[in-house]
Amino acid sequence: MTEHELKGAGPERLASALMESGALTTDWLPVYEAVPRHQFVPGVIWPGRAGMNRQDDRITLDEQPDLWWEAVYRDAPITTQWDSGAYTGPNKGRTPTSSNSMPTMVFTMLAALDVHDGHEVLEIGTGTGWNAALLSHRVGADHVVSVEVDLQTAEEARNRLSLAGLHPLVHVGNGAHGYANRAPYDRLIATCSVGSVPASWREQTVSGGVIVTPWGPTYGGEAVVRLTVAEDGSASGPFVGSSAFMRLSVQRKQLPPTQAFLKRHEWPGAGVRSETALSPDDVGDWIHMFAIGVQAPDLFCRVAWGQDGAYRLWLLDTNITSWATADYSKGRSAYPVVQSGPRKLWDELESAWRWWHQQDRPGFARFGLTVDNDGECVWLDSPSNPVPLRH
Repeated sequence: MTEHELKGAGPERLASALMESGALTTDWLPVYEAVPRHQFVPGVIWPGRAGMNRQDDRITLDEQPDLWWEAVYRDAPITTQWDSGAYTGPNKGRTPTSSNSMPTMVFTMLAALDVHDGHEVLEIGTGTGWNAALLSHRVGADHVVSVEVDLQTAEEARNRLSLAGLHPLVHVGNGAHGYANRAPYDRLIATCSVGSVPASWREQTVSGGVIVTPWGPTYGGEAVVRLTVAEDGSASGPFVGSSAFMRLSVQRKQLPPTQAFLKRHEWPGAGVRSETALSPDDVGDWIHMFAIGVQAPDLFCRVAWGQDGAYRLWLLDTNITSWATADYSKGRSAYPVVQSGPRKLWDELESAWRWWHQQDRPGFARFGLTVDNDGECVWLDSPSNPVPLRH
């Protein structure tokens, strides 16, 4: 296929796929057509894979135009920056720090946002500017504010928006602070994930207004939550679907090293040995991690890989009081466990997983979140049914 054919067929093919899946609705289709994705993707990218938080190696528009166009009009995320710009290639950096989100996720979140004419909209995380452009075309650029923490990313997004004839306010600053100068907002959308919804977001959103943001516990798992702000300033609502976004910069996880738990002793040290029938391989899906993480908010995990698919799952707590390991290898029916410290972390994980199993293995859509000045509460089916805590 020639470059001209790619340019023409790519947007149409992606639109058809998004319409067929229901992610792109008829009211957003004209916006999609007016604000093509390729205008908001830089010439150097690291394509992702649909449904996976993994990146392929670098592709450049100058050197690999066919691959670049194919990546842009694939329903997958695209990493556009590594390590806050410190790494530029040729392979991959350490930590992805900016991206152009998966189109399905973009339009699913915009649908959840439910914007209308005249709405004032605050976006947290400008990135490449595509989402801000879509919003600007829908409600008018004068009604859109976008906050970006990285100066260079913000400047490049402004340039792309300007070339498209769109001029929303792009503010360089800490997204956790929102942008009070233009508050209040009818709608707030975050294109980065949080583990705690900043108070400023609720404070800057009108009563009855909507906040759409990816949210996930420390342990892992993540989903988009749609919160409605109440008159008392609290916000509550359901999770509407799985997600995997980069963390808000000021909330990026800073977790202690595994060695900090061993206190100069090698594994297993003084740990207590046991066995479990629950396979570590049966608790590692995204929904499993979410269900475990909301019940044990200070739990996190690491995996040490062995040979032939075997691995050791480490469970650790952020206060560095306890650790546990569970060893997996194919063909076993019982799995060795070692636990150390005042908390029995594998027991906590197993109890959390069994609670989830006893509730008929709920997906993300049965969970919800309530946020107020006293903190956050994850619930199942109803705000009156909070999930249990395991510590």
